[in-house]
Order: sequence, then structure tokens, then C-alpha cells
Amino acid sequence: MASSESLLPVSSQQDPLSDSRRDSIPESRRRRPIKVHLAIYSGFLLIALYVTLVITHGGSAPKNDVNDDTTVESRARLAGVSEKSNDHIWNLSNDLKGEAFAWNNTVLSWQRTAFHFQPEKNWMNDPNGPLFYKGWYHFFYQYNPNGAVWGDIFWGHAVSKDLIHWLYLPFAMVPDQWYDANGVWTGSATFLDDGSIVMLYTGSTDKFVQVQNLAYPEDPKDPLLLKWTKFSGNPVLVPPPGIGAKDFRDPTTAWKTSDGKWRITIGSKINRTGISLIYDTTDFKTYEKHETLLHQVPNTGMWECVDFYPVSKTKDKGLDTSVNGPDVKHIIKASMDDTRIDHYAIGTYYDSNATWVPDNPSIDVGISTGLRYDYGKFYASKTFYDQHKGRRILWGWIGESDSEAADVQKGWSSVQGIPRIVALDTKTGKNLVQWPVKEIESLRLRSKKFHMKVEPGTVVPVDVGPAAQLDIEAEFKIKKEDLEVVFADDSVEDDKEFSCETSGGATVRGALGPFGFSVLADQSLSEQTQVYFYVTKGKDSKLKTFFCTDTSRSTMANDVVKPVYGSFVPVLKGEKLTMRILVDHSIIEGFGQGGRTCITSRVYPTKAIYGATRLFLFNNANDAAITASFKVWQMNSAFIHPFSADDLGVPSST
Repeated sequence: MASSESLLPVSSQQDPLSDSRRDSIPESRRRRPIKVHLAIYSGFLLIALYVTLVITHGGSAPKNDVNDDTTVESRARLAGVSEKSNDHIWNLSNDLKGEAFAWNNTVLSWQRTAFHFQPEKNWMNDPNGPLFYKGWYHFFYQYNPNGAVWGDIFWGHAVSKDLIHWLYLPFAMVPDQWYDANGVWTGSATFLDDGSIVMLYTGSTDKFVQVQNLAYPEDPKDPLLLKWTKFSGNPVLVPPPGIGAKDFRDPTTAWKTSDGKWRITIGSKINRTGISLIYDTTDFKTYEKHETLLHQVPNTGMWECVDFYPVSKTKDKGLDTSVNGPDVKHIIKASMDDTRIDHYAIGTYYDSNATWVPDNPSIDVGISTGLRYDYGKFYASKTFYDQHKGRRILWGWIGESDSEAADVQKGWSSVQGIPRIVALDTKTGKNLVQWPVKEIESLRLRSKKFHMKVEPGTVVPVDVGPAAQLDIEAEFKIKKEDLEVVFADDSVEDDKEFSCETSGGATVRGALGPFGFSVLADQSLSEQTQVYFYVTKGKDSKLKTFFCTDTSRSTMANDVVKPVYGSFVPVLKGEKLTMRILVDHSIIEGFGQGGRTCITSRVYPTKAIYGATRLFLFNNANDAAITASFKVWQMNSAFIHPFSADDLGVPSST
């Protein structure tokens, strides 16, 4: 990594938001109330807070102390965010018996992924401001250059031609100003009408107040966007009256309103009600706050990393964030700070009053029974519109499920999920579908096809050799005669309350499941992670299908969180049961029914590693035989490494 000093903004850098290309605005404009017709009292409070922040610090930039001895837990709480480690969960686990597992370098080295994005070392969390610009995909991310735990957050930066092979670039932004001294936090990119880029991001000030800041590329001609300028008038937004100083973060990509303004939303809370604040702007420097909220849901807690975007009701193509109309639905996604779950809902956006209404209030954003992007380990996600290929792409942070001590020992923490195409399921109209980007198939090596009939209570080895890097596509069919017997047999009780999470996992047998694959298994099956379907008989004699992942036997280690994940997955009449599984060392991504239900899990085998990894097909149903037709590819490793002049091959911008 290049030193942060080389990336500090200089006064001569260009501002794409000004005709004069200068990043200065009149003092009176910068400090006027956010909305002219706010109550006088509220306006004075807002001005007082803004002026206090600016004058107290005099625009200076104290050096960030990256060697702070404060504990990770206290630093996270002090900053106003949830804990980033799993130790508090592990300490409550029944699996904790005596000393933690004795990890060694051989086992820990195997855990590093081969084709998922992760830095060379240290801590990573939220994806930030992804975009496509002048032939390159850009990915920014929350990064701690000083250790494998949360804290000292910079913006890491990498570029790719295909979303698979990545080049690490120098830091995009560092916490070098008073308004981001405790972290350059999550933000989003917006393309202006002339093709230039602005970036809004949350800064945690030296007093741990969450404020919104503006940055833009120093040189718009540079396809690598190597250097970024922070606007001299930052912060551009501070917490409004009634909003906590630590409850105001993660601005979205802006979209155009019908009257030509730009609009953003920012996550927050009032008491236990999660909310999405709305602001309009014409220049990204001064803002008008709406008195109404884009949306709110009681008892959901703090909303962070809010995302808002349109999806087509009739096509599987992605839409630019500003698109609206009769053939469009809008998605609100919020990351729940209390639970670390990404919830979304589908609804209708009303431009005239800047509000959004869910199609089904019973599964609104953040409600426990509502929709999720992913039912496993997947958080702080962010989409962007890929104008290059006309698709909307979803990034998601995949944290660890082991202990913080193990992360420190191995020297890194967290990966990013494989980028996914996300669209409305035009067949159901009630959920999104997600699928790995097509480019991941470029890593496929040799493959084998299989067609197997598996009787109840049977486990079958699948001969693919070492199985640490796989892409599996499969379809299943339950024997028709067995289904008829189950439906006709009154002794087979209805599964009224089945849940993947509380079912006991893949070893608990029912009439019609579970069946699927054991991945990252050793030869004796003492370690295995099972990805499977479980089909229940409803009281109306209709099938109800669940897609699950059981990590409870994934490792012999005791300092690991090993849940059973999953949810209901819609299966329409005439459809076969289908799944896809990406296996990449310590991460497994499962996609049920074309991506209607997705599950990501982190697993840490101690035996099923290197050449000892195996793949099995199993059927734990009591009464039904299944036929599985599937194809398995060995996967190559992606090329992810620091940039060099030879790698970039960028023509001169002159």
C-alpha cells in the first residue's frame, strides 16, 4: 500500500460541482438552515451544532492515532455501531468447553479464499461506492490497515476489468480531517449529468459525531480514480434536531426527482423506530431536508447502510437509480444494526412527496419474518447500476464466524461475497432473485456430470477429487409415487411450523427431506456442511419447500459460531427443485430456485482441508427417493494482487 501522505487532498484539485472548478462556496450558503421553513427553534439548533463543529476545530486535521490501545468492543460502542466480532456469541455457546481450539498456521492458511475478494491482510467490512468508470470496475471498502479487528477505518480501493480479478490500489481516503478523524465510514457514488462522479460518505468526527461529507476525484481523466479530494466545506450534513449524534450514517446513491433535483436518503432511528431521512440538493453541498420520511418501521432499531433503487416489473435488466414509472417497483434495503441482518421490501415510490409504501406491510423492512437478501452471513450490502452491461450488481460483506483471537492469529478478517446480479422475480412479483455475475464462470476448469437416484437414508460420495473450490449446479426431483403415498398417508403429520434455524439441522429426518449436498466434508463425514432442501406437507396437501445450510458439524473447533441457516423458497407449478453452490475454502454461497433464497456461510474445517476435502450427495428423507442431476466444476483461483504499471496497461490521459 502507498503511504497515506501521498493521497492527501491539495488545494488545486478540481471540483466537478462548480462552474469555476473550485471547492469553495460562500460561508452564508454553507451555514444556512437545511430547510428554510423549518421551525425557527429547530433551525437555530441545527446552525448551532454545525457552527460548533466547524469553529471548535477551526478546520484543522488532527493526526489519527492508529495505535490506540482502546479495546475493539469499547471503540465500536463509543463510535455508536454494533460489535464487529463474534466473541460475545461464542462466549454464550454451549460448544465452549475448556480452552479455545488450538489453531495452527497450516489450518489457518487454508481458510483464505481463492476467488472471493479480500485484502492482502487485516480487517475489512462494508462495501462502499462501487461503480464502473472508463473501462474499470471500482470497489471501495472499509479497511483497517493496522490490524485484523475493527477500527481505524480507511477506504481501501481495488479495480477490475471483470469483477473477478482485482488489483489493489492505494487508499482512496484516509481519516485525516476532524470531521472523519474516527473513521471514513460508508458512502455511495453518484454520476452527475455530465458523467462526473461525486462521493458522499459518513465521517465519524473526533467527538464521535456522525456527519456526511463530500469528496470527488482529483483528476476525472484518470480511469483508476487514484486520488480523491475532500470538499473544503465538509461536513455538508450534520445530525438534524431529534436525531442522535451517533444515529446518522451511510448516505445512498442520489437519484433525480421529477423537478430535476438530486435526492438521497440516510439511515437513522427515533427511539426504536428505524427511519430513512430524505434530503434534496442541487449541488451536493447544500441540502433541503424533507419533513416526511421515505419510510419508517417501528421496533426495528437503527437502520444503517440503507439502499434504495428501482427494479423492472417486466424485464430482468437493471435500471439506473433515477428511473421511475408504471412498470417499476422500488426496493428499500436496510441493514439492521441490532441483528446484523439485511432486510428488504418491495413497494411503490411516490416522487411528489418523497415517500415509499410497501406492497405487503406484514413483511415490511426489518420485520423478523420479512424478506432478506441472504439468510446466512451477509451484511452492509450495497448495489450499483452497471451501465456497462445494463445490470444492477449487489455487493455484500461476509464477516467471520470464528473468534477474534483466531482472526488476529491468521492476520485477516472478512471477505466480500461474489458480486450478484439482482432483479425482481418477474414470475412471482413478490421477491428478488440474485445470481452470481456471469464472469465467475471464467474460473471454471474441468467438470463432471452426474445423474443419481438416491434412496431414503442414503449418503453417496461424489467423485470430483479435492473439493475446496467448486461450482455446483443441480436439480432434484422427488419420485412421483413417493409423493402420492405421503399425501395419502394420514399418519404423516403436517409440518406446520418447520424452520431451518430451529429444525435441528440436516440429521433430523422427515417424510420428504432433507436432501442435498455435504460440502467441505472429510472422508469419514466427521466434518461436513450440508446444503439442502426440505419439503413439507402442508395441511392443504400442498408442498412447501425450504432451502437450508447446516454448519453445526462443519468443524471440530469449538470457538466458532455454527448455526443452521435458511428459509422458505417459492417453487412454482412445474418447476424442478434447483440449487447452485459456490465453495471457496472457508465460504459457501448457496442459491435456491434461481436465487429466490440465498444463504452464505463461513466454515472452518480442521480435517476437511487441502486434499482431504470431499463432496457427498445425501437423502435423509424417510419416505421419498430423489433423483439428482448435477454438474460440478473445479474452480480456478482469481488473480487478486497489488497493482503495478505493467498490470494496469492504462493509456496516457493526455
